[in-house]
Parts: sequence; structure tokens; C-alpha cells
Amino acid sequence: MKKPKWVVEKEKARKTAASETVWLFGLHAVRDALMNPRRERLRLIVTRNAQDKLSEAIAVSGMEPELADPRKFTAPIDPGSVHQGAALEVRPLNWGGLAENCIGRENPRVILLDRVTDPHNVGAILRSAEVLGASAVIGTRHHSAPETGALAKTASGALERQPYLRVRNLADTIVELQGMGFLVLGLDGEAEHTIEAALGEVKARPVALVLGAEGPGLRQKTKDTADQLVKIDAAGGFGSLNVSNAAAIALYASQPR
Repeated sequence: MKKPKWVVEKEKARKTAASETVWLFGLHAVRDALMNPRRERLRLIVTRNAQDKLSEAIAVSGMEPELADPRKFTAPIDPGSVHQGAALEVRPLNWGGLAENCIGRENPRVILLDRVTDPHNVGAILRSAEVLGASAVIGTRHHSAPETGALAKTASGALERQPYLRVRNLADTIVELQGMGFLVLGLDGEAEHTIEAALGEVKARPVALVLGAEGPGLRQKTKDTADQLVKIDAAGGFGSLNVSNAAAIALYASQPR
């Protein structure tokens, strides 16, 4: 019996994901990946100087590094990458599902990204999310930034510790979070109410913050699915924030205090 097309495509996607690898680079990103027991590591290329700086992490990982000449670094990464003499081939992390990452903490905070594709912005958001205690950062499988060396380097190690989920459909995920008791707030510069006004005196509840890409902002379907659109309380006459700065400020403003 011939398999349905959707089954064939799903199996193909699973096989592709299983074979996918990422090259991380830079001392911070490589060190944290070497120390992360959840990370499947495949190949480590370092200069002698980088090996000395990463000696403890290399010992913990049990890997045998390949030594490279700093004048001819052999890792298959962009020649312009600031690799600091260290590159590590890994498989993307599997953080599991929505419920296991978003339920359990008291008054959890979650960030959802609507087509935010810049890896530097997503890396910065992961870093802020870790510092401010977000349960997860959630993007989409398509039209969002995957794990890359640039993302990991910007995240400065947060990629190894901060759950970063990628879902099939953002609107469906919003509905699922609402079913878990989350108040879902979409960030929109034209909104009437601020984050603080929307939360009022009831900040002690699960909150999900949705941010769109710079320029386009949130898609209409995302706006329609969120519980409410909100803006960042700002002094008059200011311009606009990039999405990573907006995420950090919105996350801080939503904290129960």
C-alpha cells in the first residue's frame, strides 16, 4: 500500500533533521557546547592557543580535537567569521515539546517570535531570555532563524541553556498556550495600552509575549489570535527599538514584582 504524501514528507523531514549539523565557532559558544551534556558533538577543530584556553571543557567533553594552523583554519565556516581559533560541529539541540518547557515554573514567561529571521537578533533575545528567566523562546520552523554559528556566538552560551523551540504554526501555538492559562500579548507600536496597563495588578500569571520582525511587525493572523495588543511604555518622540531590545524590555516590564 502506497504511503500518503504527507507521511512521506514527514519521514523525509525527520531524516533530513537527523542528518543536519551546525558548526559553532568562538570560544564562548564552543566552550558551552562542550560542557553541555545534552549536545551531540561530532568534530572539534582548534588552534593550539584555543586548545589551551578550552582545555577544561575539552577534557569534560572527552573529545579528541583536531589541531589547525591559525593562518589556515580548516573548519568549513565563513572566512569572515570571528572564530577565535575554535570551531565545533554539532547536531541541533532537541528541547522537547511546548508543555514540558512552558509549564512548571511559577508565573512563567515565554517569548514568541513571528518571522524573526536575523540570527543576531535571535541570539541576543536568547541571552536576554536567560538572564530574565523566560521559560522558552519560540519561533517557527520556517521563516525563522535556525541554530547557526552566528546565532550561537551572539547568544554567548545561552543557546546551550535557554530552550529555543521551533513550531510548525505560530497561531496554533498561541492557542495552545492560551489553553495552558497564558495571557498572550502581541507587541505593536500602534497599540492603545502598554504592557503594564494590560497586566494591571495581576502580573502573577503566565504571560507570553509575541514580537514580529522589524519592519513588517506581527502578521494579521498573529494579531487576531493574541489576547491583546500592547506597546512598550516609552518617552514621547522616540523612534523604534530593534526586536532584541524590545524583547528584553517587554520581558522585564512583564515581570511580577
